[in-house]
Amino acid sequence: MKRVVSISLGSAKRNHAVDVELLGQSCRVERIGTDGDLKEMVKLIERMDGEVAAFGLGGMDLYVFAGEKRYTLREAKNVVKSAKLSPILDGSGLKNTLERKVIQHLKKNTELLQGAPKVLMMSGADRFGMAEALNAAGCRLTMGDLIFTIGLPLPLRSLKALERVAGLLAPLLCQLPLAMLYPVGKQQEENTPKAPALFAEAELIAGDFHFIRRYMPLDLRGKIIITNTTTRDDVALLTERGVKTLVTTTPELYGRTFGTNVMEALLVAISGKRRELGAAEYEELLNAINFAPRITHLQQ
Repeated sequence: MKRVVSISLGSAKRNHAVDVELLGQSCRVERIGTDGDLKEMVKLIERMDGEVAAFGLGGMDLYVFAGEKRYTLREAKNVVKSAKLSPILDGSGLKNTLERKVIQHLKKNTELLQGAPKVLMMSGADRFGMAEALNAAGCRLTMGDLIFTIGLPLPLRSLKALERVAGLLAPLLCQLPLAMLYPVGKQQEENTPKAPALFAEAELIAGDFHFIRRYMPLDLRGKIIITNTTTRDDVALLTERGVKTLVTTTPELYGRTFGTNVMEALLVAISGKRRELGAAEYEELLNAINFAPRITHLQQ
């Protein structure tokens, strides 16, 4: 049995482990949170390096994107260096393939994206593939990169605006501690509403669930959310706040959806290759496994 482990900077309360079989291969998939402790992340990676088929890098991105440019986060790069033998994946490769396919699927097979809906994208740089696909589907985008990462009250209303801002600020921001840019550890269990007007005007909210959970308002009646990692408690919270429809881009495994880093690591493990795969390789595996987004209508 192949073992896939996501070492996450996030809360240990979200730890989970399941055995799955994909394409005839048995895999043990685990998620281990370190409550924001970078040193513990490094220690766990060093301890398991070579024993696991692939690591997922959870609770942080190694890369963010804007247009054709890819930016590397310094703190994540230092963590990734701890893995010498086992490949370690942050999910960015899968975001650029699976999440594009999810939006295309929704456009073709559902009415969720009909009528050029207004979309609040929590961070376009975190999920540029999804942002591009939503834009191509005719959605009216607002991206909260500046608002939800560095606290500047400046919404970005186009992909071009995101590319310009990223070109100016990303080289600097990528040098900052991750905790200044993204909810880590216990912050992932907190809710401090921010930019309520942007949430109110949006028909659809998309992006990383930790961003959404941290900053969402109390009232989300009638909203559609497209995200990745949710637990039963997360779904109950969204239902309580009135969310109409929840779309998760990764499949549910025994009661929760795992992050894109976990799923990317799982695909690499199944491939037998000890490296990040190319877009065509991810596409081939996704087609073989027949991944489809999970759509849940919460208010029925």
